[in-house]
Amino acid sequence: MPAYNEAHVLAEPLAALCGQYQNVVVVDDGSTDQTTAVASEFPVYLLSHLFNLGQGAALRTGLDFALGHDAQVIVTFDADGQHAVDDVQAVVRPVLQGTTDVALGSRFLGSAEGMPMGRRLILKVGVLFTRLFSRLRVTDTHNGLRAFSRQAAAAIPIREDGMAHASEILDEIKRQKLRYCEVPVSVRYSRETLDKGQSNWQALKVASQFLVGRILR
Repeated sequence: MPAYNEAHVLAEPLAALCGQYQNVVVVDDGSTDQTTAVASEFPVYLLSHLFNLGQGAALRTGLDFALGHDAQVIVTFDADGQHAVDDVQAVVRPVLQGTTDVALGSRFLGSAEGMPMGRRLILKVGVLFTRLFSRLRVTDTHNGLRAFSRQAAAAIPIREDGMAHASEILDEIKRQKLRYCEVPVSVRYSRETLDKGQSNWQALKVASQFLVGRILR
């Protein structure tokens, strides 16, 4: 779970996760609020970046830690409370069954409570972008709920420190011919998640960062 200045919302998802799972890793990505203090109240592995490096960098830190502790299936989960803990088993199941290497959560196959039309349009453009550049037929992009087998997590290098990491992961799934599937999940939008979400300009910036990184790789 990457977290940056999520002190005001972090307790709820952590309480739900820790109530069902033992191995929860929180990466505080250089927060300037009480994120570390809130996370410390729960039985989690707490890792911290001295400075804010970006969500991609936080995920890389968490994945490396999990791989170093012999994790066989690794789930990424956003800290802002928009994901449902009950969906974790849904994305883990096909990986445990050995039918896929990466299971991607899709809000468009499931539900998206409170999603504004503008956000829906941005995400649909992201789907088109992914199908065009990564040649991956998905219904959702930039969904933070996903599950990796140990082999897939070790094989996918996350070089993009910021939000472009989500497109990079999809690109690597295609490039490395990893098996993938989409799983219906629910996403709940609140004022906090909308305020921290991407604007149209930010979405364009993320797309350009991904394309530049793709050219340089």
